[in-house]
Amino acid sequence: MVRLKEVVTVQTGYSFRSRLDTSEKGNVAVIQMKDLRDDNNTVDCKNLVRIDMDRVKEHHFARKGDLVFRSRGLVTTSAVLLEDPGRAVVAAPLLRIRINDCDMVLPEYLNWYIGQREVQLFLDSRAKGTFQKMIGKEAIEDLEVFLPVLEKQKCIVEVAKLSDHEQALLHEIAEKKDQYISAVLMQLAKGET
Repeated sequence: MVRLKEVVTVQTGYSFRSRLDTSEKGNVAVIQMKDLRDDNNTVDCKNLVRIDMDRVKEHHFARKGDLVFRSRGLVTTSAVLLEDPGRAVVAAPLLRIRINDCDMVLPEYLNWYIGQREVQLFLDSRAKGTFQKMIGKEAIEDLEVFLPVLEKQKCIVEVAKLSDHEQALLHEIAEKKDQYISAVLMQLAKGET
């Protein structure tokens, strides 16, 4: 078990002084809360807002394999960047988590780990604020993480994906069954059968 700060670098999102002035041909994309997909905890890079931004330091740019952490609100999970976002920055209040050694930690594994119940309970215990909960950078850095060998991490990620897919299929089946029963009962009510 290691503290997260031993294997990653956590950086606060880029703080914009005012509302974003979007530009279709902007030179920088911005990853915002709306770009984090709840269904599979990934970053959707297809519709990133673009802006014109001068003098962005290289360390602000996100890259494939980074995690973007939701530091405010009811949901305090992360989303992984599975594709290269190009010249993109993560907007505050999001946090960017970058793995220092990919031979030790898979981004997908860490993303899965952060979403687990024990980790969520730890983060809840470190949250600040009463109206809107906020998880600080220090809380993430102090998180203790179990790091099995990479092969086990890959297996855990694969089984988790299969489990999520199974849940989605079961939900879809339940919806279709409900629609079917509702349609049959409506036919009965109308005297059509």
